[in-house]
Order: sequence, then C-alpha cells, then structure tokens
Amino acid sequence: MSLIPKKGTVYVVDDDEAVRDSLQWLLEGKDYRVKCFDSAESFLSRFDPREVACLIADIRMEGMSGLELQDRLLERRSPLPVVFVTGHGDVPMAVTTMKKGAMDFIEKPFKEEELLSLVERMLDQARSTFSQHQEQASRDALLSRLTTRESQVLERIVAGRLNKQIADDLGISIKTVEAHRANIMEKLNANTVADLLKIALGAGAAHSKTA
Repeated sequence: MSLIPKKGTVYVVDDDEAVRDSLQWLLEGKDYRVKCFDSAESFLSRFDPREVACLIADIRMEGMSGLELQDRLLERRSPLPVVFVTGHGDVPMAVTTMKKGAMDFIEKPFKEEELLSLVERMLDQARSTFSQHQEQASRDALLSRLTTRESQVLERIVAGRLNKQIADDLGISIKTVEAHRANIMEKLNANTVADLLKIALGAGAAHSKTA
C-alpha cells in the first residue's frame, strides 16, 4: 500500500474496540486512511477541519453520544460529512441526525459494500466542499486587502451603481471614486468588472466587508 493513501481520510468514532478494528481493517484494505477514536471527546480534541475527510460514528457511546458529537460539529460549522452506525432501536435517533445534515445511517450488522459506497459518496462531497472552501478563503484573503472606503465603493459597484451615484452616496468626488475603483481592481487582481463581480459575489456579499 502506498504511503500516501489515494482515497482520503475516514474518521471512525466508536467506543467498541471490535467495531473500530473491523472498520479499520475493512477501510484500510480499500486504501483509505483511517483514524480511530474511542470517544467523541478524543475525536473533537484531535480533529483537523482542514483535512479532506468523512466521519463514521456510533450513535450510542459512553460519554458524549453521536447526536451530541453532531451538534458540536454543527456549532463549529464543520462541513465534515457524517454517517452514523446504529443498533435496531436507534433508528428514530438516526432519522434525527439526518434532519440535522447527516448523509445517512447504517444498521448493525452492516453490509460492507453498503458502507464502502457511503464512504465514497461522503469523500466525494468532502472534496467538493473543500474545494469551495479553498476558493472562498482565497476570495476572502483578496477582499481583506481593501480599506473600509474601498469596500464601500465595491459594494456599490456590485449593486450596479454608476461612479456619479457612488460619489453622491459616499459624499466624495467622482475622481476619488475612480481612484478607489483602480485600487480595487489592482488589489483584487481583476482585469474587468466581470472579474470584480465574480470575486465579490463569490465571496457571498461584499457588503459584509463594509463597516
């Protein structure tokens, strides 16, 4: 097996050692990188949100339950895809986890092919989300270079305001608006207004940068 796994990282959180060992053996055999934890608490203390990964967690565990773990991840706004392993009596709880964004749940004893299919779906989603987050971080980094006044001008450019209207809005001269526009284009590495809009709108509201 290669030192750098080809398929991504799978976190396994279960207080049953036999289950952890079984999942690790199955997933590593399919060239996934597997990180096992015996509690939700230990997982949260070592979880790297920058990693392209997914999570398989038991619903019933000593200490923090799988439901509580999901709530903690939601509080952190983690995009980590999650699937829960449940016992037969835990299906109502599993439905609750799906309403909160879990991708699926599987009942014990689970079928290997079903689990592997879920893992691949989760990692596909994780890769897509990670790419989006990288793009967002890049846009945010560019926008952070703007001064407050430049951000105010950009907000109005995005709203379709003309230079004269922007000047009236902000109580500045048209020449000052033109100077700010030039600075904005340079700082955001934009060659056209279309480039500018892609950066600003992709960042999900230039107005959030104005204060």
